[in-house]
Amino acid sequence: MALTPDVARARAEANHKKEERAKEGAKAMMEYQASRRQIRERTAKLRALRLAKEAAEAKSGAGSP
Repeated sequence: MALTPDVARARAEANHKKEERAKEGAKAMMEYQASRRQIRERTAKLRALRLAKEAAEAKSGAGSP
């Protein structure tokens, strides 16, 4: 059974839209993962700075009365 030009066109457009949505979804996921990675890195850096500061305060505070 042959497709009419209108039906063929509609299917092609639907496939194109489906592919575009898939590409956009993949791009959004990559951006989300990159954002999460940056947040984890910043959190680790801030935690290290806080721990170093607390250690320095504890060391300097231990010697004073």
